Amino acid sequence: METRPYVPWDLIESFMIDVFVKYGVPRDEAAICADVLLEADRQGIESHGCNRFKPIYIDRFEKGTLLPETNLEILNETDTTLVMDAHDGMGMVASYRMMEKLIEKAGKHGMAGGAVRNSTHYGIAGYWTNMAAKAGMVGITGTNARPSVAPTFGVENMLGTNPLTFSFPTDEEFPFCLDCATSIVQRGKVEYYAREGKDTPAGLVVSQDGNTMTDSSQILKALTDGTAAFAPLGGIGEETGGYKGYGYSTVVEILSAAFAGGPFMKALSGTDENGDPRMYSLGHFFFVADPDAFMGKDVFRKTAGDILRALRASKKAPGAERIYTAGEKEYLMRMERKDKGVPVGTAVQKELVELRDRFDLPYKFPFE
Repeated sequence: METRPYVPWDLIESFMIDVFVKYGVPRDEAAICADVLLEADRQGIESHGCNRFKPIYIDRFEKGTLLPETNLEILNETDTTLVMDAHDGMGMVASYRMMEKLIEKAGKHGMAGGAVRNSTHYGIAGYWTNMAAKAGMVGITGTNARPSVAPTFGVENMLGTNPLTFSFPTDEEFPFCLDCATSIVQRGKVEYYAREGKDTPAGLVVSQDGNTMTDSSQILKALTDGTAAFAPLGGIGEETGGYKGYGYSTVVEILSAAFAGGPFMKALSGTDENGDPRMYSLGHFFFVADPDAFMGKDVFRKTAGDILRALRASKKAPGAERIYTAGEKEYLMRMERKDKGVPVGTAVQKELVELRDRFDLPYKFPFE
């Protein structure tokens, strides 16, 4: 049962927009950024919601590793492709503009793909693929990230958590959306554990001596100084399939960097050779496909829906209440929270109050 206080959606959204604007983000772009963050909370993906508002965005403004104004430059464009440079501005703004263009191109030509370089954290990857699904199209995206994952048989953090994400329109009330890292766990989850004073489960993070780590705060420090790494999806070594997560993570790294000619792996650490902060310069890739260029949207929606319903209706394991398909739990959480707002823990409460008081904004939160 949820014990944290809820903050109404309209209140938290308005507040976040106003704070973004105070830091120099244009108001229309601030609205995009706030919506991406809160969409994570609507779906229960709290590792990427308002928990990250201050540490990932506000703190980076203040460190100078994230620029509030996003000056997009088109590097190459054809009828079906687009490559942009975000010049270290808001990754969420760059991704929104990219998806707008690709959905338009795919609607005209059947398929379209694009890439962004010199970008920053773009929020939950599923936000971008779901933009395509809402338009009745297939969406695919991936992004590289600061190195935190060791290759199979290694202990050095070389790859990012590198999500590989898909959304498909269906004939149900929600799309199929598979949005997950190619590591077992991602940094945002460990940040959430640390903020809540919880340990990270054993077996997800390895130190350079090969032992597992569980202290969440220590893990975050060790990830930053390069003395710990996440295990790839599948686990440590080959026996449980860790090479699969390692392989998919490498796919994302290559597509995120090579399509746009951007930096990769250690160059994305956020620090220079002296340990001083520098721009992250991440890369993202996106693909959109219109089912009307194949057998039509109705055929695609029904076929996808039939597959998902068959999976959910299959024989359950003893003791299991039900089988879910990707995107279903997030839809159910959205329904549960739609009239309640976003639940915030004590750490986030303090951050919200601090930012409000810093700028003397006219807000009062329910937890006060």
